[in-house]
Amino acid sequence: QVQVVESGGGLVQAGGSLRLSCAASGSIVSFSVMGWYRQAPGKQREYVALITRGGITNYADSVKGRFTISRNNAKNTVYLQMNSLKAEDTAVYYCEAVAVRDYWGQGTQVTVSA
Repeated sequence: QVQVVESGGGLVQAGGSLRLSCAASGSIVSFSVMGWYRQAPGKQREYVALITRGGITNYADSVKGRFTISRNNAKNTVYLQMNSLKAEDTAVYYCEAVAVRDYWGQGTQVTVSA
């Protein structure tokens, strides 16, 4: 059994920063890919960023240059540093951990006030 838990969400003013964390634990020792998705009210869940176990990263165009993803393989933890936040970044942010299958957390709310 695998648990994926996000933390670090909150309320921030536009232009501010937040750092999200996600820890995956349980029966799986390592995850090939860990990533972040988000879902704004009334919208579909959308991809934000991912990082492979080897450190290769990829970002959605909407966050490129503002968000940075990183991970600690020993702790199966992934981070999302979010800078220059905009109102349109407001969403529930979900962590995905991929091994044989993908595992999801419950999400953490990020609210950016204009």
